[in-house]
Amino acid sequence: MAVLSDPDRVALWAKLMQDASASRTPLPLLKAELRAAVDAADAWADANAAAYNTALPLPARTALTSKQKALLLMYVIERRWEVSP
Repeated sequence: MAVLSDPDRVALWAKLMQDASASRTPLPLLKAELRAAVDAADAWADANAAAYNTALPLPARTALTSKQKALLLMYVIERRWEVSP
């Protein structure tokens, strides 16, 4: 999967701020710093996609589509977030 477009990154950045505001969760960053974090996270995901794919066991590595692999990772990260203190 390719990196997010600039408009997609802006939308993600805005959603992060809106969700934090709605849940009254403080974000200890300036808006520009949060935007830089969004950009860095997206760039990291792109740079490490091959390593993630290699880490998947066969047949998942070859049978799942890129979107299915991304969804799998999303579910794992979401669950880790839910159970963390």
